[in-house]
Amino acid sequence: MKKRSIKIKHYFLKEINLVIRLLIASDVVLVGAGGLLAPIFAIFVEDFIVGGNAAVAGVAVAIYLFTKSSLQIPIATLIDRIRGEKDDFNLLFWGSIMMALTPLAYIIISAAWQLYVIQFFLGIFAALTFPSYMAIFTRHIDVHKEGTEWGVYFTLTDLSSAALAAVGGYIATSIGFPFLISLMVSLSIIGVLFLWPLRPYMRKR
Repeated sequence: MKKRSIKIKHYFLKEINLVIRLLIASDVVLVGAGGLLAPIFAIFVEDFIVGGNAAVAGVAVAIYLFTKSSLQIPIATLIDRIRGEKDDFNLLFWGSIMMALTPLAYIIISAAWQLYVIQFFLGIFAALTFPSYMAIFTRHIDVHKEGTEWGVYFTLTDLSSAALAAVGGYIATSIGFPFLISLMVSLSIIGVLFLWPLRPYMRKR
């Protein structure tokens, strides 16, 4: 009988080196936490932003994506120029902390321009973390398991996002958005803490 291309134990992060394991575990929690709000973001905008509607939600998402996209390549270029992984880790960890905490501001805002400012800063923090994450992941990925480990990454993050998207809709309806956002931030911080043990494994050259 032909062996499976991806063994079931890979989905439990076995036979994967510790750095990749922690990176995947971190994003499983972080991406899942984002899934709590992302699918119902437009509903949040309509309920909590004065004059909020689908157009405001669309502009908010566009500001985030434009900011992130504009800054990623310059930041990635800077990361590549600096030898060692200390800079990568610092950008990844502290950028992730800021990205995790920033959504708390959703609870206190009421105007569209305030939402746009938050989205702008989220775009900056995402631009700091994404290239750093990818750089560290790429350098530490197990040889001849590149496809498997990226496959495990996307499978687990998609599953966590899907599961918590359903949970997020229920919480928003039954308890409310403030509790949902607080839960999202709490889970995000837990996800970021998975990154801290990576420090001793960061290469100096």
